[in-house]
Amino acid sequence: MNVKEAIKERRAFRSLELIEISDEIVKDFAEKAQIAPYCMNKQTWNFVIVREKGQLEKLFTTLSIGNKWVEKASMIIEIFSKPENDCIIQERQYYLFDTGLAAAFIILRATELGLIAHPIAGCNEEKAKKILEIPDQMRLITLMVIGKHSKEINPGLSDSMKLGEKQRPARKKLEDFIFLNSYNNKFVEKGSDK
Repeated sequence: MNVKEAIKERRAFRSLELIEISDEIVKDFAEKAQIAPYCMNKQTWNFVIVREKGQLEKLFTTLSIGNKWVEKASMIIEIFSKPENDCIIQERQYYLFDTGLAAAFIILRATELGLIAHPIAGCNEEKAKKILEIPDQMRLITLMVIGKHSKEINPGLSDSMKLGEKQRPARKKLEDFIFLNSYNNKFVEKGSDK
């Protein structure tokens, strides 16, 4: 699978089946994140990899109500950092961008391996940090849920989530988020009737 195919195939499915995640896969994900772009070679990201059932169950207690589906995760990667670990240019805190790039590399590699890597924000950050012994000054940016896609739709999903399992959710049109040379000049595809 090439990068274009991985981008096209990537989905944030919520219907998962449990599988064993080997040390080789953990190392593979870490090596892909390690070579992601970053500002001034700072490599700001940190990961706690959780595969152990008891620790996963503790993490499940931090989830928001809409994320009960995560309880079928085979592994969760907690991705965290802090602003001072990266470039700070005036008021711009770059650590979120750089950490997101590393997460994206993991997502694409998981897709290539036939796995789901679904980042979520819906958890109690302070409770999760305490369980994982992440220092207080760090920000827990996302939990990356790793698993194998199940063809059986998780019955606990909401109706909209179930629909998202059947078809890719709609995306904005290009002209709704692409501008040429200034914000007042929307991108319009050639041959468009606009």
